[in-house]
Amino acid sequence: MQSKLQIQDGKLIPSTDETAPVWIITNPDDAERRMLIERFKIDEHTLSSALDPDEISRLEFEPDHVAIIFKRPKNYSAADNFLFKVCSSGLFLFKDRLIIVVSEDLPLFEGKQFSKVASPADVTVKLIYRTIFHFLEHLRVINMVSDSVEKKVNSSMENRQLLNMFTLGKGLVYYLNAIHSNSVVIDRLRNSAGKVGLTQDQLEALDDAAIENQQCYKQAEIYSNILAGLMDARVSIVNNNLSVLMKTLTMITLGIMLPTFVVSAFSMNVTIPLQHHPEAFWIIMTLALGAVVSFLVFWRYKHW
Repeated sequence: MQSKLQIQDGKLIPSTDETAPVWIITNPDDAERRMLIERFKIDEHTLSSALDPDEISRLEFEPDHVAIIFKRPKNYSAADNFLFKVCSSGLFLFKDRLIIVVSEDLPLFEGKQFSKVASPADVTVKLIYRTIFHFLEHLRVINMVSDSVEKKVNSSMENRQLLNMFTLGKGLVYYLNAIHSNSVVIDRLRNSAGKVGLTQDQLEALDDAAIENQQCYKQAEIYSNILAGLMDARVSIVNNNLSVLMKTLTMITLGIMLPTFVVSAFSMNVTIPLQHHPEAFWIIMTLALGAVVSFLVFWRYKHW
């Protein structure tokens, strides 16, 4: 699927003009792939990398364009079951055009960053900046979900809550790798600003993006370390909860066994005391009740 955008009065507006400076191609089919390879001379391997979620971020210089493979958070859905994933996107910057290749329909131009753009290079820098904030937004969501799961783990003995925590930790590892990989691309862009054709303002924006990306990485690292440390503690809590429950059930079983023993002893088909006593039934019931009361007193005395 293709869409084109024109830059007008500093804003991006939809266009059908073939000369539009910004093209977005979502999950390209075979015909669109051939068009990108033959018309724009985009390397086939690089194009495939832009659609591969396991590809690392990188920057490549071609004769007539710059190819940037950049990582961004993938749209989260309930089917992901607490696993936050990343996906790749390709930015192919020509002298007068930017072609964006993504594997799924993403909100690329949200935020105030795109209220004032002047060129395809501007859009490229702002897309990188926006991606960093996208990661930060997802990290805040992960933190809130983590707090919710932790509270459930404290009062639950089910494996499901622990598995959710492990899944969140796995997603944070993916985010850490993606953010670190993006930082390498940002540094290379800064060092190759002249070769890419970035202006001083765009270079300053990249400097800001590098700082924000470093802070984003540190934040993800903190969340990951805290979650990893808490998982061990939560496993111990679950084991302790199970031990307390088993202890309580054992005490209840013992409490039931004592009156059962009394009643069973006087129910044997042999000669027993009180078998001819007219109040034998009530005496036995009183002994059984006394056994229960004695056990409860002993339980309280031991603070079990």
